[in-house]
Amino acid sequence: MYNLRKQSLALLFACVLLPRVCAAQSADAAAKSPILGVVDGQPITEDDLAPQVQGQLKPLREQEYRIKKQGLDNLINQKLMEAEAKKKGLSTGKLLEQEVDSKVAEPTDAELRAIYAVQREQLNQPFEEAKAQLQQTLKKAKIQEALQEYITSLRGHARISILLAAPQVQVGFDPARVRGNAKARVMIVEFADFQCPYCRQVETSLKDILAKHEGVVAPAFRDMPLQQIHPLALISAEAARCAGEQGKFWEYHDLLYGDQTSLDKNGLISNAAKLQLNEKQFDSCLSDEKYKTQIQQDSQDGMRAGASGTPSFFINGIFLSGAQPETAFEKIIQEQLSASSKAQ
Repeated sequence: MYNLRKQSLALLFACVLLPRVCAAQSADAAAKSPILGVVDGQPITEDDLAPQVQGQLKPLREQEYRIKKQGLDNLINQKLMEAEAKKKGLSTGKLLEQEVDSKVAEPTDAELRAIYAVQREQLNQPFEEAKAQLQQTLKKAKIQEALQEYITSLRGHARISILLAAPQVQVGFDPARVRGNAKARVMIVEFADFQCPYCRQVETSLKDILAKHEGVVAPAFRDMPLQQIHPLALISAEAARCAGEQGKFWEYHDLLYGDQTSLDKNGLISNAAKLQLNEKQFDSCLSDEKYKTQIQQDSQDGMRAGASGTPSFFINGIFLSGAQPETAFEKIIQEQLSASSKAQ
């Protein structure tokens, strides 16, 4: 307590004599992480608060991003059409009439009857009575489709830079459970469950991505066993950690996802034997529940970050939920690689 008071007095004295220095130091500290509160002289910063609230804030930030992204896309499309209209000496309305509306054919009778066959019960009226309504609806749909194609064409010939960044959450990882380069430019942190069928399903995509971006993209595994629906998930996670203790985490990881019907203790011991692990060390590790606390910590970190199910991914902090197709990963990866190239 004495030392703390002594330091505080020294700081106060320095601030009286050197106000500019103190102001600079305060500004520097605030730039690093704003102080939100102080308890008995100990500051609570934005970085301290983040793990407690980012899970709750994540959906709000994602919603804000989607709204801004949609608005930005609309503005870009508007500016492209205005520029094209000006180049042709037309109003935007006349441009669309010329390039979109005039090129959309009237719906054929066959098309209208095909739609009517699908919607007959909802329409609840004879074809001839519903025909005009169907014709109007289909024509609008065709115009909208043609408009999207036209906008895509304009965007394809324009130089567009999207600087709006998706919300990111800082999520740590264990270098011992990284497949590939632990300093990769793009890190895919996955929260997963060894008994989860969707986690198994996405494994092929992850391996293909790693092969395509070797050394540049790397997946990192973190545990999130959903014990209420997957009773063998926790012991499987413990077994994988025990295999990792002997340098075979990823090999064991692949065996578990290769056969999810053998996740009981006998099956886990059998997998250890396939990898020629030290049987006594593995069995002792598993029986002692040596890594249970660390596994629970992984789950808590995942939930705080906003993961509510498995698999959940954070690609350089950008959230992606579920067994998404490879294209969904690629989109974010390319954006991150592009951003890191511009930053260099």
